[in-house]
Amino acid sequence: MKMQTKYLGEIDIKEDKIIKFPTGIPGFLDETEFVLLDFPDNTFLQILQAVKTANTAFIVTNPFLIYQDYTFELDDSILEALKIRAVEDVITLSIATIRNPFEMSTLNLKAPIIINSKEMIGKQYIFGEEDYPIKASFVPPKVKKGVK
Repeated sequence: MKMQTKYLGEIDIKEDKIIKFPTGIPGFLDETEFVLLDFPDNTFLQILQAVKTANTAFIVTNPFLIYQDYTFELDDSILEALKIRAVEDVITLSIATIRNPFEMSTLNLKAPIIINSKEMIGKQYIFGEEDYPIKASFVPPKVKKGVK
């Protein structure tokens, strides 16, 4: 199937690569089908592209690549809605805001995109009380070494 994209122009996608977001994404409730695309020559960032609207696309990345201590538990209602049976089937992505210079770029750790890669169902999960920022630094603060 051919589709227009925001960043890559017209591309061909296989229909089995479409991820269903039954309730859309907050702010984009009418967009219920997305595909996850790779940027050419970039294994760090990806594009979550709406199938219906070429201009609706999010730059995303795996937050665990930057914040190894990022942890959370999904509510049973989310596990059920996404038909998650095994942790291996879960893809977690954070929406990135890319700035110039790159060090000013941010990640949304408060509301990750959760995808069941086996069932191809997704949802943006917004944490309640967890203390994660909406605009976390893309470049984590350096750990200062103690002096002995």
